[in-house]
Amino acid sequence: MNYDTLTFLIQHFGYAALFFSLWLGIVGMPIPDEVVVMTGGAVTVSGSLAFLPAFLLTYLGVISGLSLGYVLGRFVGTPIFDKLRKKKLEKYIAFSENLVRKYGNKALCIGYFLPIVRHVMPYLVGINKMSFKQYAMISYSTGLVWTMLFFMAGRFVGNYVHDVGYSVYNYGLKLLCLIIVVFGCVFVIRMLFRRKPSTGGE
Repeated sequence: MNYDTLTFLIQHFGYAALFFSLWLGIVGMPIPDEVVVMTGGAVTVSGSLAFLPAFLLTYLGVISGLSLGYVLGRFVGTPIFDKLRKKKLEKYIAFSENLVRKYGNKALCIGYFLPIVRHVMPYLVGINKMSFKQYAMISYSTGLVWTMLFFMAGRFVGNYVHDVGYSVYNYGLKLLCLIIVVFGCVFVIRMLFRRKPSTGGE
């Protein structure tokens, strides 16, 4: 499905198209979440959809899709990660695991603003048996902020939502790759210093 198909579905199925486009994002919809959410904001300016129900269905689509990832991680477990690794997501999984080790529950908040990691993180915290209450409290509140930011951005950019949305997603991926490289370099340097023998005398 491409952007033109998304706008066609929104025109014909309205709010339901926004919800299911985001809910199915967890299983690999080809349109980035950023673009879908911004499109939801843009169509409220044109009058195709009303602001409040469009925002609510968009937000529910975001948290429902990510909650599905949590449920799969919690009750299916590591086989989920095995499938993700087959999709060449190993570096994103490793990065997400490192975030959790370093920042704990705060990693959920950080992950929301990073493409791909946003979808990996719910699987990971589910596998690590985070309680659903704790997951919902962190994820749903962060998701509300994230959805509002991109939804309002969509209202602002209007007809340019396709170009802006994909630019945000692509630059987000580049930033993520840069962060992964930096984390990798820091890890290697620390390991080298740990293995360096002491030269001090007795």
